[in-house]
Amino acid sequence: MSRVATQVVGQQTRPIDQGREIAKQAAIIVSASLFVALCARVTVPLPFTPVPLTLQNFGVLAVGLLLGSRRGFAALSLYLMEGAFGLPVFSLGAGIGHILGPTGGFLMAYPLVAFVAGWIYEHSSRRFSWAALSSVAAELVLFAGGLSWLAILTHSVSLAMKLGLYGFVFAEVIKVLMAAAVAARWHHRTSL
Repeated sequence: MSRVATQVVGQQTRPIDQGREIAKQAAIIVSASLFVALCARVTVPLPFTPVPLTLQNFGVLAVGLLLGSRRGFAALSLYLMEGAFGLPVFSLGAGIGHILGPTGGFLMAYPLVAFVAGWIYEHSSRRFSWAALSSVAAELVLFAGGLSWLAILTHSVSLAMKLGLYGFVFAEVIKVLMAAAVAARWHHRTSL
């Protein structure tokens, strides 16, 4: 005998519409993956590196902070699948070849980056300082993945740092602060 979940509404009870909730969560995850794809469209190619400057990382951090660890991980996993199947969601191309290219380490780290940002932030006081710390921790994961991949491709740690880190630090600080501000403001407004 199975039990039907019910929800109290006033004096009456009715079955919880689980299908509607699943559809809502799926729509949130798909929308988040598309948000990151839109952020990827804001791209500045840099002459000294094959890694472009984009808003993708901001999108990944914002998704992790706003959706939390599990939904953030799911959204960025979906994002990678979209790109792997050839949808134009990445900043400079699509397909498996792009994932295995110079920016592949950063791309492959995105689900874990969103998870880390979301997990730390959802276990905190939801203030700006925690959002910023969560984002910094997630950025460490991002650059560990991206620079490791570049080091494998170039056979040089110093060259990987030159191509994938030094020219990006200032922009990443701004992205961390922007994502933290958005998340802290969102959580402040939703908790009122």
